[in-house]
Amino acid sequence: MQPTSHLDALTTETLYETLRPITVPPSSKYARFTNWGTTFTCSPLAVFEPESEYQCELILELARREGKVVRAVGVGHSPSDLACTTGFMLRTTKLDRLLEVNVDKQYVVAQAGITLEALHAHLAKHDLAMINVGSISDQTLGGIVTTATHGTGIDYGVISTNVMALTLLLADGSRVPCSRTERSDLFIASICGLGSTGLILNVTLQVEPAFRLREVRETLTFRDSVRQMHPLVHASQHVRLRWYPATDQVSVCSADRSVEPCKPVGDWFWDRLLAYHVTQFLLFIARYVPSLVTVVGRFSAWLSSGYVVAIDTSHRIFNIDCGFPQHTTEWAIPYENTQACLEDLHTWLRQELDNPRGLRPHFPIEIRFSDSDDIWLSPSSGQKTCWIGIVQYKPYGFDVPYRKLFARFEDILARHGGRPHWAKAHGLRPDALRRLYPRFDDFVRVLQEVDPRGTFRNEYVQRHIFGRQEKEFDGRVFKRYRPSQAK
Repeated sequence: MQPTSHLDALTTETLYETLRPITVPPSSKYARFTNWGTTFTCSPLAVFEPESEYQCELILELARREGKVVRAVGVGHSPSDLACTTGFMLRTTKLDRLLEVNVDKQYVVAQAGITLEALHAHLAKHDLAMINVGSISDQTLGGIVTTATHGTGIDYGVISTNVMALTLLLADGSRVPCSRTERSDLFIASICGLGSTGLILNVTLQVEPAFRLREVRETLTFRDSVRQMHPLVHASQHVRLRWYPATDQVSVCSADRSVEPCKPVGDWFWDRLLAYHVTQFLLFIARYVPSLVTVVGRFSAWLSSGYVVAIDTSHRIFNIDCGFPQHTTEWAIPYENTQACLEDLHTWLRQELDNPRGLRPHFPIEIRFSDSDDIWLSPSSGQKTCWIGIVQYKPYGFDVPYRKLFARFEDILARHGGRPHWAKAHGLRPDALRRLYPRFDDFVRVLQEVDPRGTFRNEYVQRHIFGRQEKEFDGRVFKRYRPSQAK
């Protein structure tokens, strides 16, 4: 592809000088990137913080001339090396404006770098809200779109299904709109594109009138929750289960739209002092006394037990406190396999907990649901889906053993047709992904058409999509803590 004509006259030296005001100084701590979970880190060749589309064009032109990769990153919440690069890093957090609001047709146009938290505030001014939201609102809009991030609700698709159109800056510097009716292949590839089709500039997002949710939280035994799974999941619009293996208890959270007045719940003593600070301290001690993990799990299950009703603004119910930095993995399985998969996980975890030297999982195991979609690389593509995720917390930032636990978890999920969440670390390569995603080769075709030079292909994309096996593309090349490699 040829460089954009209006930039031809600029010398490379001029490009560097023009970009200097938005280039993070090498001496700054922000010249080094670490994700939120402190599990992956990298030192890009340069970090840019553009404030305009023109500056993005300049960055791509410089990358083209220098033969460098450009990786867009928002707030870095992905618990994998999806955002990492040794090339140019483009932080989108200053591209964060709301560009258009159409109340009648219920859509908004926003720059991709806007965080969901900021978007919620903008929407509220117009009495609008996102249709569904995941567990947090710290991420950027572009980040959740390009990874097909999900909330929960068996009749609600991943958030990318609410995207109506995109504006992309392609590798050749061209600014391209796309939707289901205009350059549809590029659009479908981009709404779960791992940042590899182009730089997402603007997102047109379908929304709905602002609403409150009434959430009922009740505690069931594991056996009862599995036995009643189908009616539980379909009884409310948004259902989330939080399973505590140490006690075999499941906290069932069922939320529906409501016109009742707000009745938020929350208490500093229970939610911050006990659930956060005391739990984190106990997990820190458990690094040296592993058997204590089971005790802490029982304590956490006790804190979450009982019957609670909360009514609040939609995103405040959708969102939860994710606690402290963590290792995490999450896989999506066909909904019809949910009960069998959970039974297999239960059998395995009981064996671990009954073994004095067994693995000690942290808590809770989160179980969510989404509707099927037609997005080529969406884990929900072609199937209603159950998402199952586990965590291993890093109290005060200290690492914990997790690799054996995650490997056995992933083996079980894979046996039940599991597909990994794209934002989370996994070991699947093109051959395996091709078997899971019938349109995988169509996705690769689009990448080769719009980015033949690989401008947007960082190590993650080269590894998982193109099968690169060299040492510099290894899945642990950006690991922050080397001692964890042996665990």
